Formats: sequence, structure tokens, C-alpha cells
Amino acid sequence: MSKPLLSLVATACALAFSPLAYSRPVTLTAQLKNYGGDGAYLAAYLTDAKGAYVRTLWVAGGKAKYHKHLSDWYRLSAGDAKRLDGVTGASVGAGRTLKVTADLADALIDAGYEIRIDAAAEDMRDSPSEVRIPLTKANAGKPQTGKPYIQSATFQLQ
Repeated sequence: MSKPLLSLVATACALAFSPLAYSRPVTLTAQLKNYGGDGAYLAAYLTDAKGAYVRTLWVAGGKAKYHKHLSDWYRLSAGDAKRLDGVTGASVGAGRTLKVTADLADALIDAGYEIRIDAAAEDMRDSPSEVRIPLTKANAGKPQTGKPYIQSATFQLQ
């Protein structure tokens, strides 16, 4: 094997087995208030330390024409053609709970990343970045209060 090829293979193996390659399930739970309206559309997504979009964790509400009302997520993720691939479900009724699990790299925890949830409901006002939860070990399991739609949101590291 040539020296450059051997070096490339060694680097690839080191990266594959490095701590950056490990991930863990993170379960996000959002308890909605009894806000007195139709089912809410929710977009749960991850941003980096600078507030830039990283990836969509879940979108509750399948009609794409209403996604623009999840304005922070819609604006930040617009260039991500795969943002909805396998991460959509039904809207969430008032007083109900959304619970989703996503795999996140261990390197994202305690590194300035944030889980955000945008919310909107038909004939009611939109609530961009309704909940913002820093992705830290210290915040795991601690409820964060929302604004008009979300009573509380938490994440659990597994």
C-alpha cells in the first residue's frame, strides 16, 4: 500500500473510533398548554454556538404550506433539502405531549449547541424559538418554560 493511501486509511480509522464519532439518543418532550386552538405545528431543531442551523430533529404537522409559520426554523433551514426526511408527524393538540428521540453526537453536548422549538397554530399567532434549551448535561431533565403554546420542554440524555 502506498504511503499516502496508508495515511488516509489510518486517519479514517482514527476518526471512526474517536470520541467525536460516538452518539447517544436524546429524548425531547414538549408538554403543550391548553391554549384553546387547533393542533399546533412544532419544529424542533438544533443550532450551533453562533445560532446557525445544524439539523431538524422533528416537525409536528405535515402540511408543508403551514411550515412557513415556524419562521425561525423555516428561515434557518431553508437551504437544507433533506430537513424533513424521516422527521415529520401529525400536529400536536392543545394539552397533549410531543415526545421524540434523535441521535446526537456526544461532541455536541456542552459545546454551545441549543435545541429550539418553534410553534404555531391556525388562526393564532406564531411563536418562533418558543423554547430554547442549551444542550448541556446540566440542563438534561430540567423543564424549560415556553411562551403561548408550550407549557414545558425537557430533554433526556440516554
